[in-house]
Amino acid sequence: MTVDRDVIEAHDQVQPDEVSRVTVVAYAVAAALLVGWFLFGWLVLRQGFVDSVGESAGAGFALLLIISVVGTVRRSRR
Repeated sequence: MTVDRDVIEAHDQVQPDEVSRVTVVAYAVAAALLVGWFLFGWLVLRQGFVDSVGESAGAGFALLLIISVVGTVRRSRR
């Protein structure tokens, strides 16, 4: 039982990594581009609403996948 408590206490003392301002700005820019892509498809190209939502959601998920892979590669090098 004390081993579990020691591990839990050691885990609680570790500070999480802070997110930099550059990362927050990059996520905000990506979100704005995805909203712009949705509006461009819906209003300019006159696609259907559901098609535009699906296209921008697919682009968003692809972007998240790329970010995940890059983050995994960066953490594995540490």
